[in-house]
Amino acid sequence: MSTANPTAKKSHNPKTAVILSILLAGLGQLYNRRYVKGILFIILEISFILTLGRFLNLGLWGLTTLGTIEGTDHSVVLLIYGLVSLILIAFFVTLYIVNVKDAKRDALRIQNGERAPTFREAAGNVWDKGFPYFFVTPGLIMLAFIVILPLMFTVALAFTDYSQYNQPPRALLSWIGFDNFARLFFETGGAGNNIWQDTFISVFTWTIVWTVVATTLQIALGLFLALIVNDPRIKFKRLIRTILILPWAVPAFVTILVFAAMFNDRFGAINTDILAVFDLSIPWLQDPFYTRIALIMIQTWLGFPFVFALFTGILQSISKEWYEAAEVDGANRMQKFKSITLPHVLYATAPLLIMQYAGNFNNFNIIYLFNEGGPAVRGQNAGGTDILISWVYDLTFTLNQYSMAAAITIILGLIVTGFAFFQFRKTRSFKEEGNL
Repeated sequence: MSTANPTAKKSHNPKTAVILSILLAGLGQLYNRRYVKGILFIILEISFILTLGRFLNLGLWGLTTLGTIEGTDHSVVLLIYGLVSLILIAFFVTLYIVNVKDAKRDALRIQNGERAPTFREAAGNVWDKGFPYFFVTPGLIMLAFIVILPLMFTVALAFTDYSQYNQPPRALLSWIGFDNFARLFFETGGAGNNIWQDTFISVFTWTIVWTVVATTLQIALGLFLALIVNDPRIKFKRLIRTILILPWAVPAFVTILVFAAMFNDRFGAINTDILAVFDLSIPWLQDPFYTRIALIMIQTWLGFPFVFALFTGILQSISKEWYEAAEVDGANRMQKFKSITLPHVLYATAPLLIMQYAGNFNNFNIIYLFNEGGPAVRGQNAGGTDILISWVYDLTFTLNQYSMAAAITIILGLIVTGFAFFQFRKTRSFKEEGNL
């Protein structure tokens, strides 16, 4: 027995609707007799072309050429115009895809004999189904121009020759491909000397050492103190916790500046009052090795209170019955720590601990406020304690090496993103209760 819909229109071809929608947004809707929707799409496309066509043409031209007349064309402005044009084109393409899919969907309904909704019904369906998108779209547009555009600009700048000696509008920028990255990773200087490569290796190595050592020490100290204070044999717990939290209550920049004065080689209290008793004087701000030691100690002091407070709350939530059961089974103190305490602490705090590492990887404040990344190192254009983020700051605001700073920023972003993604994937095991 036939089940064909008597109102189906096999002659109505969805391919025709798709082709018409591609030729001009809204024609497919007119073919489907959705006149109001079709007219709206046509008005949107024509308005977009008439109002933004000239700007898009200038933007795409500027993006590809970065200007042709020195002193007149500003390469940076043209680059920004080009990136804005790409974002606008992306929005337009998205709208165009919606237009094509809508025409095809309506054509299929007509071909199958489904009743076309009235304008009021269609408007109601759009409001009901698209309600979240109406409120998300303004934020998405702001996100595109406030967040995505600066990121695109940084990435694009890394592939140009924008530097102190080549600044627009006096000079025009040029696309140089991966030359900036090649200068960081490959020997290009005479006699095997490449200041960029030497500096990058030195700064990158110190950044990794700084991140791992300083963060691990503050976590280890915070955990150690939390275990001691949480011990039932310890009295005056509230007073001890208050004292240990005090470094966290003082603004970090104030603490850093105070320590910078204390570690001063000539008049600092550490040299003049403490080490002078042993007839010692350490060049804390002149020797990179001692400056790095001081920075690690300061960061440990700044970071452990947060970790201590975090671990204290977790330790108090662990049931005492588990420890009692472990004692019945003959477990010693270390076995209880490895089998009960540590897994629970990591289960609850692993993402926050990862953020501690990521935060110290980009910890600009302590590096800059303590000694501005110094002391200077011969044969390098970075200070002895500069990490990647502070080196980028110096390259941008002191040396005016904008394109190289952008290239290092990309590398920095990829490292942090990859590290965070890898670690969050690895910590999934702590989210499974059965693994405890």
